[in-house]
Amino acid sequence: MTTYNAVVLDDTLVSCLEGRLGQLLRAEHTDTLTLEGRFEIARISAALSGRSGPAPRAVLMSGLQGSGKTTLARALEEAGFRRLCPDEEMFRRYGHYGRDFPRGQFRVREAPVLKDVALELQELVAAGHETVVDHGFWTREERAQWAAAVMEAGGEPVLIYLPVPHEVRWDRIRKRNEQSLVDPNSIEFSEEDLLRHAGRFCPPAEDEPHIVYDGHPENVLAALRRAHPSTDSGRH
Repeated sequence: MTTYNAVVLDDTLVSCLEGRLGQLLRAEHTDTLTLEGRFEIARISAALSGRSGPAPRAVLMSGLQGSGKTTLARALEEAGFRRLCPDEEMFRRYGHYGRDFPRGQFRVREAPVLKDVALELQELVAAGHETVVDHGFWTREERAQWAAAVMEAGGEPVLIYLPVPHEVRWDRIRKRNEQSLVDPNSIEFSEEDLLRHAGRFCPPAEDEPHIVYDGHPENVLAALRRAHPSTDSGRH
């Protein structure tokens, strides 16, 4: 059994551990990870988290279409966070939703994309990068799974809740629909779609620590800086 002693890690050892962690996470992605490998992930993550300074944060968002997720994610990206966007990867792989593939196939095609994005998220966090996932995370179960993946990689999950009234979201979506053929972040939805999806959305409960987004990205950045006052969100 491989052991990792509680020592001060130099850059060479950190690089080796991060490389090994990447191998293990790829094995997990292909369902070839052994039980020993799972324990090794936990040990490496614990060793890497012993580096000076706070753990790298991964921002997860909970919000429906038109709630401002991409605007916030891009603001965080400008501040130094790595941005991951499943919708953009869906567009890259499959094209336009409803034109290049049937609307009823969205969930089936999205599943492997989300799995790949989760793996990339773990690799970025394990390497010490602050990251934001430009995705909605509608259910408590989804949020718990992704938060666990972040912590397994040695990071700190931060949940942002984006509550926006239906009327405001529908106004944004109507305008965005005009760009749906060329913009991967502008998937076309009807008002009936939005109402149906709202019925499946479970906002964060009181026992899920989160930041409420007020429509101003600078306030989220300020809250993140207050949480880590000795660090710069632009860590790369």
